[in-house]
Amino acid sequence: MQEKPARIAIVGLGFGAEFIPIYQRHPGTEMAAICQRSEAALHAVGDKFGIAKRYTRYEDLLADPDIDAVHINTPIPDHAAQSIAALRAGKHVACTVPMATSVEDCRKIVELTRETGLKYMMMETVVYAREFLFMKSLYDSGELGQLQFLKASHQQDMDGWPGYWPGLPPMHYATHCVGPVLGLGRHQAEYVSCFGSGTIREEMHSCYGSRFAVETCHIKFKDSDLSAQVYRSLFDVARQYRESFEVYGSKKAVEWPLVEHEPLVVHTAKRPEPEIPERVVCPDFAHLLPPEIAPFTTGGVYGGEAGGEHLSFTQGAGHGGSHPHLVHQFIELLHGRGEGYPNAVQSANITCTGILAHESALRGGEIIRLPDFTLQ
Repeated sequence: MQEKPARIAIVGLGFGAEFIPIYQRHPGTEMAAICQRSEAALHAVGDKFGIAKRYTRYEDLLADPDIDAVHINTPIPDHAAQSIAALRAGKHVACTVPMATSVEDCRKIVELTRETGLKYMMMETVVYAREFLFMKSLYDSGELGQLQFLKASHQQDMDGWPGYWPGLPPMHYATHCVGPVLGLGRHQAEYVSCFGSGTIREEMHSCYGSRFAVETCHIKFKDSDLSAQVYRSLFDVARQYRESFEVYGSKKAVEWPLVEHEPLVVHTAKRPEPEIPERVVCPDFAHLLPPEIAPFTTGGVYGGEAGGEHLSFTQGAGHGGSHPHLVHQFIELLHGRGEGYPNAVQSANITCTGILAHESALRGGEIIRLPDFTLQ
């Protein structure tokens, strides 16, 4: 018997619109509805992609019995409330990062998934970027040897971004660097110690009561001899945008490039010194996807064949080609297959690591343990 497609609604059509054509072509989904407060934007996107069912009110969307799951792509302050409302309305949830802005809201989401049996997945792009998937393949195959240390960063200049962004504590939006260090071996953070460094402009200090330009956190892994270091900046730090991840194993180490879009550097032990490092251009890992959406891993305008049909599109290849992988993992989760990493508990562990890291920085680096609900 043919599997019933999961009926998906996308909420927030800025970044969220990039996922529409992927859902439309995925064999396990029906792109059922879209939701956007701006009626003009709603109809522009709906007309472009041929989506008939459109909502300007989130509450009306949640009341629709013909929607199985929502994919939330709204501003950070709305993530928790909208995820909680969706779970209470009987909908599965995929939500862009971070899961929430408080430990308590993370707890509520985890509890709701346990009470309802509904699925939650935080759509963390880095853990499905081609660079991460390359490192994960080396780890899973044993080529890295014994893991010894992990390090990640996310540096971005957010000057000029409106709304809630000015003065945001760096670790409140840390999932892009916390996610890969925990995700490689599917570890959990047990406790953190974080230090703030430098000072952002004084007019931003009052926004969140934070002055740090950079926050650097050490993470101790649960039931492991491993630890990791992550660092994050948002304002008044001169640096090109960079998401990075470095993995140091006993046999091989892999380093994300210092400049975006350059090849990875792989270091192999026991070679003659000049031959230890080599530059590697990693593949897109499109083979992990259904053929209908595999082309979305590439950038630019794609023209090609999938399932006998000619394709031409530009959407969906952002964030290291992660978007189609995120969609496929979520749909597999809804159909009872795969792990849907990160699920609700894993997402809470990743998100709370950042939230509590900032608390640690405010307390001068004090060790803070992750709550039990993120470790189960």
